[in-house]
Amino acid sequence: MEKTWRWFGKNDKITLEMLRQIGVEGIVTALHDVPNGEVWQREKIRDLREYIESYGMRWSVVESLPVSESIKYGGKDRDELIENYKESLKNLGLEGVHTICYNFMPVLDWARTDLTHPNPNGTSNLYFSHAQFAYFDCHILKREGAEKDYSKEVLMEVEELKKKMSKEDDHRLVENIIVKTQGFVNGNITENDEHPVEIFKGLLKLYQGITKDGLRQNMKYFLSAIMPTCREYGMYMCVHPDDPPFPILGLPRIVTCDEDIEWFLSEVDDEHNGLTFCAGSLSAGAHNDISSLARKYAKRTWFVHMRSCYVYPNGDFTEASHLGGRADLVELAHIFEKVNPSLPMRVDHGPNMLGDETRGYNAGYTFLGRMFALGQVEGILSAVDKELGIK
Repeated sequence: MEKTWRWFGKNDKITLEMLRQIGVEGIVTALHDVPNGEVWQREKIRDLREYIESYGMRWSVVESLPVSESIKYGGKDRDELIENYKESLKNLGLEGVHTICYNFMPVLDWARTDLTHPNPNGTSNLYFSHAQFAYFDCHILKREGAEKDYSKEVLMEVEELKKKMSKEDDHRLVENIIVKTQGFVNGNITENDEHPVEIFKGLLKLYQGITKDGLRQNMKYFLSAIMPTCREYGMYMCVHPDDPPFPILGLPRIVTCDEDIEWFLSEVDDEHNGLTFCAGSLSAGAHNDISSLARKYAKRTWFVHMRSCYVYPNGDFTEASHLGGRADLVELAHIFEKVNPSLPMRVDHGPNMLGDETRGYNAGYTFLGRMFALGQVEGILSAVDKELGIK
């Protein structure tokens, strides 16, 4: 697989010179300065592509060309926004960038409650606690009817949290859930927003009455509309699984499991409609058999995230070592290398290690932690390729 790295543009603290030195071959990035819904102009695409190429790498994957919320919930302006999306796809294709990782998650892109959860070896990882998330939902967000979405055991933990959470703890939870994991990826909320909770509540209201089937139909509408453009310009759409892979905040999630993946691939049965196989997101759900999913959908996978999670008995999960957790990355390497050894792959998130947490990196996107993970995965790939006879 092609060794790629998610890079956040020319202002990223991690430079392309650094990435060239550690063996990165392809860059995964986006035009992060273009507001959601606006057309990506060809000149801006070309400028960034040529800048990447000047360092001896290629722009391998767009992650992401955001799907506006109005397209997801079916707003009055969705057709106009889809036309803009098609124009951006055309411009990317004309500039030689052909793989688009996107998501169809309502409001919240990905969710964690702790961004520096300590590990026994002194590193730290991203972590999701059901009780902490329920506390945020019920007592900070104060979403109507939120208590109905949680078990009695989780709500008992929430009551204990109420006794000891300070204002500083509440603020940190808000930052972790709706600011620090969202704002740097063309999110709906940025670190400059003074009232993120109120903005977030307003976004949730847009989805009132949207069921799982309704969200599915909106995804089908979007994909059906863009497929002709994808075919004409050789664009490969690969949706990212929901992270975490279960409903949150009363919102439906529609890319969480085998049945979900099979639905959207069969409803829009076109090779240009595919999957980002994020082993990390999928392994955060105990219901998913990661290796079985990889075997079943490898031929419709256009991008791979090699990452793994460990799920605790109560459903909480932490991002694991790239040699541990529920996702067997050695087996995944066998599966994907047999089907398409040229697939772009990134290690996705990495631990905070050796001072990563002090350098202002985006949550989950450390330098040393990801470099360590890339070394682990590169070793896996080298061994698997030798076994399979791939040069």
